[in-house]
Amino acid sequence: MSQEVIEFIEKVKEPWQASLCHELRQVVHNAIPDVQERMQYNKPHFLRNKKYAAVISTSKDAVSFTIFNATELELPEGLFDGPPERKTIKFRSGQQIDKSMLNDLVKQASSTL
Repeated sequence: MSQEVIEFIEKVKEPWQASLCHELRQVVHNAIPDVQERMQYNKPHFLRNKKYAAVISTSKDAVSFTIFNATELELPEGLFDGPPERKTIKFRSGQQIDKSMLNDLVKQASSTL
């Protein structure tokens, strides 16, 4: 685990966003046991075999979670945005995340990296 990623999450101002970042990070670690983490473009990036698997980013009122290598994924209607190769879901305050669904999607997307 990267100390830089830990520090990034600890510096997130809104408690709900920090909590969500912790949860999303754990989803990635559960889905990709050999994941590598690093900070790039001031965001936590998660890599498998030196290729992007996922990224977490925060904005004023949301936490975004992007899954790379997403072309073959079957995604729930209306939850994700972005081009075929990477899909992003945005969470706002009070929204629950479906850890099981995200775990499955990250595992499937990263399996060919």
